[in-house]
Amino acid sequence: MSTVSFDDRDGWIWLDGQFVPWREAKVHVLTHGLHYASSVFEGERMYGGEIFELTAHTERLFKSAEILDFEIPYTVAEIDQACKDACAKNGLTDAYLRPIAWRGSEMIGVSAQNTKIHVAIAVWDWPSYFKPEERAKGIRLTWAKYKRPSPESEPVHAKAAGLYMICTVSKHAAEKDGFTDAMMLDYRGYVAESTGSNVFFVKDGVIHTPLPDCFLNGITRQTVIKLARSQGIEVVERHIKPEELAGFTECFVTGTAAEVTPVAEIGEYSFTPAKLSLGLMDDYAKLVRRELVTA
Repeated sequence: MSTVSFDDRDGWIWLDGQFVPWREAKVHVLTHGLHYASSVFEGERMYGGEIFELTAHTERLFKSAEILDFEIPYTVAEIDQACKDACAKNGLTDAYLRPIAWRGSEMIGVSAQNTKIHVAIAVWDWPSYFKPEERAKGIRLTWAKYKRPSPESEPVHAKAAGLYMICTVSKHAAEKDGFTDAMMLDYRGYVAESTGSNVFFVKDGVIHTPLPDCFLNGITRQTVIKLARSQGIEVVERHIKPEELAGFTECFVTGTAAEVTPVAEIGEYSFTPAKLSLGLMDDYAKLVRRELVTA
């Protein structure tokens, strides 16, 4: 990924209904979203001029805002179009998109009903989330210190900025120790997800994946499940205990950024990327580029 600072780039950002030069897309230091995490966002990918599952992402953005008790002042169709326009304005046909909505600076305190809701969309070139050589042989993960919280303690089904705090801390710790990422358990001790992607395991030709009852049911996750089932592969969604990992032969993670990436190691458990994980990695890449048609 480019080392150019994200606040010092050429290009245009869609901000509150109009395009502004990239370097001028700013917010006030007392923005409520900065102090109280009243912010929701999406991560999307454009492949060959088409944004994959665009409307599904936009609808989730609106749902996340609703969960955080604010209303985005545009329609789903308007945000869909703004995403397409942002890519065109920046001359991109293969890109990563970051729509984000947040409370403004009119009020600074826990109570913030009268803040203005802002929306921005930034797009940029995005290479592989993990290094190509890592993806081929499988990435290495350690266990995260923090756990995904209970639905009774956090709005776990919103893609809200505040929920990623423990992800950043956990990924930093993993990278410091030489790992690519960290695997998180949930508040009950079940396997949940990595810091930015859902996880799948393989045993005897069957795919097992954690039940998303306290973390996001990722759009890529849903796509991969449909893709696998369309090929006659059984997919079981259930709670998975950490000790069960000893019985799985393959593992892979999924996400808009990660796409489908095989895993070679999670803590003390090892896996070998093979037919299922490598096949789904290739099939997903073809699907998003419209080189694969499914029923």
